[in-house]
Amino acid sequence: MASKFLLVAQREYLTRVRKKAFVVLTLLVPFIIAGFGVLIGKLASSDESTEIVDVRDTSGLGVATRLTQMSTPQLQFLPVTGSLAEAKHNFQKDKHAGLLYLPEGLDVQDPKGVQFFGKGNISLSKEDRVKKALTDAFAELKMQKSGLTQTQLDQLRAKVPLSSVSLDEAGKEKGSNSGVTTGIASALAILIYFFIFLYGVQIMRGVGEEKSSRVMEVMLSAVKPFDLMMGKIVGIAAVGLTQFLLWGLLSWGATAVVVPLVMQDEVTKAKTEVAATSPSANAGSATVADQAAVSAEQMNPAKRANVISGAFEKASQLNIPIWTIVFGFIVYFLGGYLLYGALFGAVGAAVDDQTDTQQFMFPITMPLILSYVLGFSVILRNPDGPVAFWMSMIPFTSPVAMVIRLPFGVPTWQLALSIALLVVGFVGTVWVAARIYRVGILMYGKKVTYRELSKWMFYKG
Repeated sequence: MASKFLLVAQREYLTRVRKKAFVVLTLLVPFIIAGFGVLIGKLASSDESTEIVDVRDTSGLGVATRLTQMSTPQLQFLPVTGSLAEAKHNFQKDKHAGLLYLPEGLDVQDPKGVQFFGKGNISLSKEDRVKKALTDAFAELKMQKSGLTQTQLDQLRAKVPLSSVSLDEAGKEKGSNSGVTTGIASALAILIYFFIFLYGVQIMRGVGEEKSSRVMEVMLSAVKPFDLMMGKIVGIAAVGLTQFLLWGLLSWGATAVVVPLVMQDEVTKAKTEVAATSPSANAGSATVADQAAVSAEQMNPAKRANVISGAFEKASQLNIPIWTIVFGFIVYFLGGYLLYGALFGAVGAAVDDQTDTQQFMFPITMPLILSYVLGFSVILRNPDGPVAFWMSMIPFTSPVAMVIRLPFGVPTWQLALSIALLVVGFVGTVWVAARIYRVGILMYGKKVTYRELSKWMFYKG
C-alpha cells in the first residue's frame, strides 16, 4: 500500500516539475516579483506629490495663518483673497487639491458652516487630513482665547517618544516593534492563503483532467482510490515546496550576485564623475562615490551572512519568537494544504465538467476567504481577542488565523491545541474526501448534487 502511494506521489511530482511551464515560472517569478517591487516603489514615490489646498478665510480668526503653519510636505495650505466666487473660479483653473472656506461669524466654540470644495468626489484620506488640521487649529484658538501665549502653546505641544517593551511570563523585558510583527504576520498569512488556493486548484484540475480522459479507470485497476488521492495531494505539495525553495534560493542569489554588480557599476560611474568634475565639486561627488562603495561592500555575500545573523539577533531582542514562527508556519502550511487539498481532490473527482466545480468550491473556500479577510481586519488589531482565539482553533480557519497570531506570541497550550485540532480536522476531511473520491472518480454523465454527495459518503464497499 505504502509503495503504491509513494509511486503515485512520485509520478505527480516528476510529471509536473518536468514541464516547461514549471521551469519557466520557477526561473522568472523571482525576477518578476523584483520588477514589480521596483515598479511599485517608483509609482509610489512618483505619487508622493504635494497637495495644495486653497484657504479663503473670512472668519477674522486667523485660521488660514495657523493652517499655513501646520503645512506638511504632503499637504500645504495656501491663503487666498477675494470673494468666495472668485476663489472658486481661481481654484477651477489651478491644479490644486481643494478649496477650504471659513465663513464670517464663525464661532470658535462651535465652528459650523466650514466648507471644503474639491474637483469631483473628495477622497476620504484627503478629507481626514484637512479635518485634522482644522481641529488642531481651532484647539489652538481655544487655548489662546483662554489666555495662553503662542510660546506657551508651542511648549504645550510635545511629541512623546514611546518605547514599546514586551514583558514575558517570567518578568523578563525585551523590545517590541508592532510594525515588524504586523509585517511578518501579514506576509505569512498571504503566503499560506495563496499556496492553498494555487496548489489546491491544481489538485482539482489534475483529477478532473484524468477523469475526463478515462486514465483513472486504468490507474484504479492497480491502485486503491485512497492511495491515489493521497499520492496526488502529497506529490503536488512536494512540487509547491520545491518551487518555493527554488524561489527563495534564486531571490537570495539575485540579491547576493546581481545587486553587488549593479552597485559596482554605480561606484565606477560615481568615480568617473569625480574625475571629470572640477576640484571644487570633487568633495561632494567623492561623498557619493564613497556611499556607493560602502553600499556595494555591504552587499558582499560575506557581509550578507553577518546581516542575516544580525537580523536573527535583532528578532530575538524584539521578542519575536522566530523559531516558533518557523515551526508554526511549516505545520500550518502543510496542515492547511493537506486539509483543503483533500476537499479539492474530492470536488475534482465528483464532477465531469470543470465549469460545475464552482458550486462546490464556494462552500469549501468560504472559511479560507473568511479567515483571510477577518485576519487583516480583526485579528491583526487584536491578536489575543476572542475572534482570534476561536478562529485559530477551528481547523478550516486556523492555518491563516494562527500564523497571524504567532509573531505576537501565542501561549504554548493554545498552539498545541490548535495543531491537535488541525490534525483531527485533516483526518476527518480526508475520510470524507476519500468516500466521495472512490465513488465519484468512476461516475460519468450524471449531474452531481449535494444530496448525491452525502449518499456517496455512506456507500459500502
